[in-house]
Amino acid sequence: MVTLRSGRVVWDTVPSRAPEFRLVATDLDGTLLRSDLTVSARTRRALERAIASGAHHLVVTGRPAVACREFLNALGYRGLAVCGQGAQLYDAGADRLLSSVSLDVDLARHVVERVEAELGRVELGVVTSPPESRFKVTAGFGERVRHGWDVTTEPGGLWTAPIDKLILHHPHVDEDRLTAVTRRLTGGEVTVVHSVKGMVEVLPAGIDKGTGAARAAELLGLTGADTVAFGDMPNDIPLLAWAARGVAVANAHHDLRAMADEVAPGNDEDGVAAVLERLFAPEGDRP
Repeated sequence: MVTLRSGRVVWDTVPSRAPEFRLVATDLDGTLLRSDLTVSARTRRALERAIASGAHHLVVTGRPAVACREFLNALGYRGLAVCGQGAQLYDAGADRLLSSVSLDVDLARHVVERVEAELGRVELGVVTSPPESRFKVTAGFGERVRHGWDVTTEPGGLWTAPIDKLILHHPHVDEDRLTAVTRRLTGGEVTVVHSVKGMVEVLPAGIDKGTGAARAAELLGLTGADTVAFGDMPNDIPLLAWAARGVAVANAHHDLRAMADEVAPGNDEDGVAAVLERLFAPEGDRP
């Protein structure tokens, strides 16, 4: 807006319409990231356009902060990130963990006892508390073990340090049933989520992606009403439910697709970009 010598006020450029959403919340694996764990040039451009329009990008991931640094750095991401399924708030620009919530070790052991009493032997994993945030798993995780994880033949070794979450894997019970059984046996004592095929995660009560995103949004002066959120797995349900608009990618779990407001193309087809290109299109190109 420019004030001329005559006192008349004019626009130096035609003002664009404010974006409908001021916060773009995205999961990483299976959503923003392609199957090869990269972010396409198209998706980068779509995010840049959203940010240029005045929106914030908020990563909301199940990965602990130390396990998502490389992806955030590759994106040039400098803002807040919600990590650890909502348990951690991480400042990527400062490489600083702002807050973290741990899971009581005795409670985690009791959860295992209850589940095994009904379903038999369950293979176990934990993520230790920061700053290490190490993945420690029992040897029976088998093909589920990933590079860099610590494998122990003695389950008691999982409980020697504070933990952020417990991971359950049953070789003969699928993750949907394992999730349902664990929730039923624990009531509201813990949060139980399914985020990766073959794994069920147990977190402190009240911790999920929705509560984590809400904390981050509050620091930005925003709310769920300002947010469009993207995900692919049942652990994203609280995030999409919190947001004004929830988008599931086409490769998403059926439970997430069922509750989403919209189903976008899959992560390998740049589904996040396809939606952002529509929402943040130049004003003359918007429907």
